[in-house]
Amino acid sequence: MTTKYTEDHEWITVEGGIATIGITPHAQDALGDVVFVDLPEVGKLFAQKDVAGVVESVKAAADVYMPVSGEITEVNEALRDDPSLANSDPLGAGWFFKVKLSDAAQVDALLDATAYDAFTQQG
Repeated sequence: MTTKYTEDHEWITVEGGIATIGITPHAQDALGDVVFVDLPEVGKLFAQKDVAGVVESVKAAADVYMPVSGEITEVNEALRDDPSLANSDPLGAGWFFKVKLSDAAQVDALLDATAYDAFTQQG
């Protein structure tokens, strides 16, 4: 299972046509302590780059963008109950939502770990 990244600091893994999406360690580090997450509704359809949720921290609020087009199949209720999971385990228990892919080719166009690391080192 390969993890891909967006320039908006979301990560995505795909297994069997279902993508799991969250924010990257870089994003949670920049945000600081996450205190609230607004997650999308199950069954809602999103296009790639649509705003699908919001993450609020002690420093700022940030939109969570859809890295791919698809339908929300599940949201992380544990994250809603304990937003700090986005800080303590951003690539694991801190995932945000799952999406049934509309176009699997969109995943291929996202950044791999090397490209994302290079992107975060810029500017």
